[in-house]
Amino acid sequence: MAYKISDECIGCGACASECPVECITEKDGKYVINADECIECGACAGACPVDAPAAE
Repeated sequence: MAYKISDECIGCGACASECPVECITEKDGKYVINADECIECGACAGACPVDAPAAE
């Protein structure tokens, strides 16, 4: 089950810099996870200050 970033995202980019497979990109000021590339490691969730990434 891939991770997904909720609307709580504040656009800081902390999640993207921690992603080991670089599947997180910025779109319209928010960050999104490519579910096909996500390895479900949880690094993004651990780095996010507002707990926006979560397993779907």
